[in-house]
Amino acid sequence: MENLLNRVTLNPAVSHGKPTIRNMRFTVAQLLELLAAGMTHEEILADYAYLEEGDIKAALLYAAHIANARSIVAFPLAS
Repeated sequence: MENLLNRVTLNPAVSHGKPTIRNMRFTVAQLLELLAAGMTHEEILADYAYLEEGDIKAALLYAAHIANARSIVAFPLAS
């Protein structure tokens, strides 16, 4: 499963260094937002032909690793 994380890349020259999928200009955050909006894996893969099922799994695993961090910094909620 850890091999999935190889699909998540950090490159200062791509998307301002944000985590992206396979060094493409498609960020992990964009993919997670699609999932949070209720899109299914199948819908995402149909709309973004360059993505693969493994990319979706990698984004979820990456998010799980971040959520499992030892320390979390609170950020202010929008009012």
